[in-house]
Amino acid sequence: MPKQKQQKKPPVTPSPERREELLRIAADVFAEQGYNATTVRKIADAAGMLAGSLYYHFDSKESMLEEILRTFLTELWDGYDSVLSAPLGPRETLEALVTESFREIDRHRSAVAIYQKESKHLVSQTRFEYLVESQQRFEKAWLTTLERGVTDGVFRADLDIRLAYRFVRDTVWVAASWYRPGGGHSPEEIARQYLSMVLDGIAVRT
Repeated sequence: MPKQKQQKKPPVTPSPERREELLRIAADVFAEQGYNATTVRKIADAAGMLAGSLYYHFDSKESMLEEILRTFLTELWDGYDSVLSAPLGPRETLEALVTESFREIDRHRSAVAIYQKESKHLVSQTRFEYLVESQQRFEKAWLTTLERGVTDGVFRADLDIRLAYRFVRDTVWVAASWYRPGGGHSPEEIARQYLSMVLDGIAVRT
């Protein structure tokens, strides 16, 4: 009697919830250990699964990292574009951009840390070239807001716009190194405290 061929089981489609969970775990591992030191095995160990099982969900660590960064940047630009398209004055725009930045740090702390530490090296890979465009858009959004503030007389005429941009950019996003979601201060409260200090330095003195 001829043996019946065993039918191959169809591949298991992971649930969206499980996929998101694995990406959160991977983001934490990338942020803590760095891109080069992170392996699929290390991510799998952190997720409590075999490395081979992780390949059912993602084909490489690069795929995981790309999805982590794209998700973060998509949400960031959804928030920024909403602010930039609103009929706000330059000061209100700056305040809203800062607040939105702290919200994204709250939502994607590990992704922000990865972006800060790894983006300069990642852009040499074709699949991460989109990071360059995002960086250019980011710089333009902030510089335009500061320039508009000086032109409108809202910010000081002697303000060094590029220096102010670098200061605000670096002091806001470095918060990813110490901020912990669920802590004693909401991202909105941190933004309010930050703005109360910064704007006293760049707003027109009355």
